[in-house]
Amino acid sequence: MNKLENYVTGRWITGDGEGQLLHDAVTGETIAAATTKGLDFASILQYGREVGNKNLRKLTFHERGRMLRALALHLLAQKEKFYPISYRTGATKADSWIDIEGGIGNLFANASLRRKFPDLPYCTDGEPVGLSKGGSFMGHHLLVPKEGVAVHINAYNFPVWGMLEKCAVNWLAGVPAVVKPASITSYLTEAVVKEIIASGILPDGALQLLCGSAGDMLAHVTAQDVVTFTGSKSTGLMLKSQQRILEESVPFNMEADSLNAIVLGRDVEPGSPEWDIFIKEVRKEMTVKAGQKCTAIRRIFVPEPLLEDVAIALGQALSATTIGNPANDKVRMGALAGKSQRDEVKGAVQKLLASAQLVYGSLDSVEVVDADAQKGAFLSPLLLLSEHPFQSDAVHDIEAFGPVSTLMPYKDLDEAVQLAKRGKGSLCCSIVTHDNKLATEFVVGAATHHGRILVLNRDDAKESTGHGSPLPLLIHGGPGRAGGGEEMGGVRGVKHYMQRVAIQGSPTVITAITQQYQQGAKGLQTNAHPFRKYFEDLQIGEQIITEKRIITSEDIDAFANLSGDHFYAHRKDTDFSGTMFEKQVAHGYFILSAAAGLFVDGSELGPVLLNYGIDELRFTKPVYPGTELSIRFTCKEKIPQDQKEETDIPRGIVKWLVEMLDETGETVGIATILTMVAKRERGL
Repeated sequence: MNKLENYVTGRWITGDGEGQLLHDAVTGETIAAATTKGLDFASILQYGREVGNKNLRKLTFHERGRMLRALALHLLAQKEKFYPISYRTGATKADSWIDIEGGIGNLFANASLRRKFPDLPYCTDGEPVGLSKGGSFMGHHLLVPKEGVAVHINAYNFPVWGMLEKCAVNWLAGVPAVVKPASITSYLTEAVVKEIIASGILPDGALQLLCGSAGDMLAHVTAQDVVTFTGSKSTGLMLKSQQRILEESVPFNMEADSLNAIVLGRDVEPGSPEWDIFIKEVRKEMTVKAGQKCTAIRRIFVPEPLLEDVAIALGQALSATTIGNPANDKVRMGALAGKSQRDEVKGAVQKLLASAQLVYGSLDSVEVVDADAQKGAFLSPLLLLSEHPFQSDAVHDIEAFGPVSTLMPYKDLDEAVQLAKRGKGSLCCSIVTHDNKLATEFVVGAATHHGRILVLNRDDAKESTGHGSPLPLLIHGGPGRAGGGEEMGGVRGVKHYMQRVAIQGSPTVITAITQQYQQGAKGLQTNAHPFRKYFEDLQIGEQIITEKRIITSEDIDAFANLSGDHFYAHRKDTDFSGTMFEKQVAHGYFILSAAAGLFVDGSELGPVLLNYGIDELRFTKPVYPGTELSIRFTCKEKIPQDQKEETDIPRGIVKWLVEMLDETGETVGIATILTMVAKRERGL
């Protein structure tokens, strides 16, 4: 019997014993066996910490991001290898695309996130905080990669996406991963990991794979590790409550299956665009991955008068779904991942039928194309109807993890909100409506019990990713029954794998630590103007103080005429009684322009390519005629940019702190401006 291999401590090895037999979901044939028996889980975690963590944490965010992008491009080039294997899990081509290319897309998305971070192994979090009157003592928050391992215990429904969406985040943060996929579909995960390891793109120890039981691994985790779990609520609670997790205060991110809902707004009528959108979305969520999605729609809430119309329309839509062999291009819904899963779904449906009735589909028979319904784990889509949803707990508590949804009526918006909340915490919820007031009331009312809410209508349906599609730049998770965790979420997701520490000191030392100039820090004086220096040569804190310029009434009048801004405060003939000003005041934008005239050195061609924009701008004190304006101009931060084309000029973005000062030394304005600065030619 062929055994799946585990990739641990830098090598591929098989476990001892016969292991768990894994079967083709379509034909029932045995594919392989999975076992981790005999593996030393303590050593696996230690290897991740001592080898993988050290290799990743010395890389900067930008280096890690480029690593993710390289891996994404590599897997994209190899993707056709994975589709035939994915079909054996019961997934259609469309299902497989979500899993395989959706997972690769997570790598691309997180690779792009590197631009949100400095070119350092760590980063700041939030804004600096002044802690003293004189400005010599301040605080900030720093985020550094945890020194442990991300342990991912994944579900069977997305063997590729489930791995890559989590690993992309911890890799960007600088933390290695040990991935433990659900055994039943782990043969697809193994195939992808073999390609990842063969690419040589990841540093040693960044990824380890366990195909089989997690054994006693959680007995060896530490406070520096992070455990994530995706799967059933009962299994998640069992893992989360383990003694070691509690003793070490190990971060545990749980994403549990939930009874997600969709609501048809009371403004929607049969034949309207929203009606068609609603029917299409429910059918899609019931049949994609044969309903085996943690985000799938389990509860359907519709206005009471439309209950029969919706039941008929959904039955017609579901009847048009071709079921069978996923390798057949005509098939739109494949098999469940295995016969044991099918049996579990049937058992859950039987419990639901105690308070509901079956209005579409059959528990006992299903017509399939290019397959044998008895040999494969096939199941008909099942639409149930519960006419009294407030009198039944089962429809809000029992999840049939397959192509099963229950239709229920509501009388008004308040009832719709209350019914949605009875899921006791869900990953996602959708409302289909073209009424903005109704959408607002529902979202605000239901938000406490949901991780994500989609408002779907004619305006966004064409480009919407849909009810069941978590996106890497938004959090994926939910409160209560859904686990209380958050995955992905852009920058938020990366922070789950980093330790936040408050740092205190002088602005000068905080500047040195953060590599971001803090206002009040000692500047580095330079002989050459900063605009004459290439990107690599500029130092954080490099500073010049300009000559002074006297602001005149004629300057203000001229700027008003040039800009067309004749606001009363900028005119000298204004009666300033009862205003905030003593007399004619300079335009803030004129002061910024005058500041540029003082700090810019661009009389000759140099490394500065262009003005890239302004991040922050504040005018803090009125500037009257006669004010002597000078500028303290400081290199605040440097952000490298990648060359998209070989012909691109190598460059980076430099942030400059512009402090506009009057003759008393007080700040009249402050801004952060950005310039694009060329790097030195290679070899120079």
